[in-house]
Amino acid sequence: MPKKKGKSVSFDAMIKFFMQNYEIPSKKDIDKIIARMESLEQLILSGAGSSNKKASGKVAAKGKTPGAKSPLTASDTVLDVIKNAKEAMDFAAIQAKTGFDDKKLRNIIFRLNKTGRIQRRERGTYVIS
Repeated sequence: MPKKKGKSVSFDAMIKFFMQNYEIPSKKDIDKIIARMESLEQLILSGAGSSNKKASGKVAAKGKTPGAKSPLTASDTVLDVIKNAKEAMDFAAIQAKTGFDDKKLRNIIFRLNKTGRIQRRERGTYVIS
C-alpha cells in the first residue's frame, strides 16, 4: 500500500510554532518592550522634577511655622505614654491612654521591646529602656 503524503509544513510555520510554544519573544515583541520602557523613563524623569518642587514647597511651609511637630507614629505614641509614666505601665493602662485595639497595641509593644526601646518588667508591665 502506498504511503499517504501529508500536507507539507513550511519552515516559517515551524519556526513560528516553536517560538509560540517555548514563549520566545520576536523582534516585534522586543521593540514594543523597548518603546514602553522609554516612555516609562520619560514619565519618571518628568515626574521627578515636579515631585521635587512639591517637596521643596512643603519644606518651606514647615520653615514658616517654627516649633511645628510632625505627626507621631503609633509606636511613638505608645513610647511617649510609657515615657511619661512615673512607674511601669501595664497593658490595660497603655490601651486606655492610646485607644489602640488589642492586636495593634500588642504588635507595637512587641516591636518596641524587640528594638530595645522598652523593657518588660514582668508579664504585661512595661518601662522605658
